[in-house]
Amino acid sequence: MVAAQRQVLPIPAGPGVSGPDVRAGYRRYAGFRTRVLEAGPVTADGRPKRRKTVHPTAPRIVLLHGYCDSADTWRSVLAELATAGIAAIAVDLPGFGEAAALRPGAMLPQLDAFTAAVIREQAALGSVVLVGNSLGGTMSLRAAQNPALRVAGVVSISAPGFVDSWLIRTIASYPLALRVCASLPVPGVIVRTIAQQVVPRLLYADLKTADAVHVRRFLELFPDYQSTTSRLQEARRLISELAGAYQLDRISVPLLVIACGKDRLVSAASGKQLHGLVPHSRLLVREDWGHCPQLDDPLAIAEVLGYFATGALRGQTRGAPASSTEAAG
Repeated sequence: MVAAQRQVLPIPAGPGVSGPDVRAGYRRYAGFRTRVLEAGPVTADGRPKRRKTVHPTAPRIVLLHGYCDSADTWRSVLAELATAGIAAIAVDLPGFGEAAALRPGAMLPQLDAFTAAVIREQAALGSVVLVGNSLGGTMSLRAAQNPALRVAGVVSISAPGFVDSWLIRTIASYPLALRVCASLPVPGVIVRTIAQQVVPRLLYADLKTADAVHVRRFLELFPDYQSTTSRLQEARRLISELAGAYQLDRISVPLLVIACGKDRLVSAASGKQLHGLVPHSRLLVREDWGHCPQLDDPLAIAEVLGYFATGALRGQTRGAPASSTEAAG
């Protein structure tokens, strides 16, 4: 058994989230205890309903977040999917949110094992469509490369490792600068002040729309200078692993690549390159979205995911409704 649910709790009401639609619980995947946010029909004891059909026609969407993020980034999208009658879960990846810490050694293989365990659990309940933002996009692509995993389709949003921003390239290229900075005593108040200015600009397309609750989640990761430099050093390790992360010729399932014009971490050119490297993929370009479009426009993201998931289960990749996207393919 790859997962065991520990408890089911209602989610406090928040922006775009109603308690009855989204539930929280704790499970264990590949040896990592983590928190799960879930939307969709349940039985009387709070567990997901199993479908009676051998080949379910409805999708189960698995949502993976990015580096330094958590399952909370998908709360509003989960609520929208619940309203549409689509079952979905979002998990805290190991090392982030309320999940157990990563173990020593390479990061991507550990995240691969965790993701595979989530997929296997969900595949017993329905056809899995995997959706990932940033680091989650990387994990989704890597899962799609594994023919042993039952994945009906993949959506990759701002996956790094193709054409990245100057910031990511700097972190990857100048380890000495990071070590020097780590040795300098900088007051925590200065770190927090800088983070309050930088974090919203990295997450959102428009600073004016930044939600204080989501911004606060990220700021809690950088309470002082030591923790900030530790996260940057961890990010550098992860970026170094991205050099050999992809074997895109092994991806045969439907793939939707979402590229965001106002992404300050992973440029839209990165998504376009990924699309070019996977000939059967579809590309959605939104010039008005930032690095985390699930925060910019959760309703539109939910519509795109629902449309793609339904098409993927029919053996087709149709892109997204014209009313909510600007597509290039």
